[in-house]
Amino acid sequence: MANNWNIPADLEQEVRERDQACVYCGNEFLSHEESVKESASWEHIINDASIISRENICLCCRGCNASKGQKKLSDWLLTNYCKERGITADTVAPVIKQAIGNGQ
Repeated sequence: MANNWNIPADLEQEVRERDQACVYCGNEFLSHEESVKESASWEHIINDASIISRENICLCCRGCNASKGQKKLSDWLLTNYCKERGITADTVAPVIKQAIGNGQ
């Protein structure tokens, strides 16, 4: 997984250590060779690539990232994708719960 988002090395390492599984569905990441959909990808919680902070940068599986797209987090949590997978404001990682608490 390459860092194409200009994330500073120290922040990249911090996020990689924090997010050992998808911050949305909680599934452990697989290698790209095992499953593209379940491999890790960089995610901007607020859809603004210029916000590079520990509160806005996370790792999620490519399936969740593709489903969320440019949707606001609170809107995405209401989609069939989330409903079918049991993804709710209560089941997501703490960094996502924090974003929800901040109005995302």
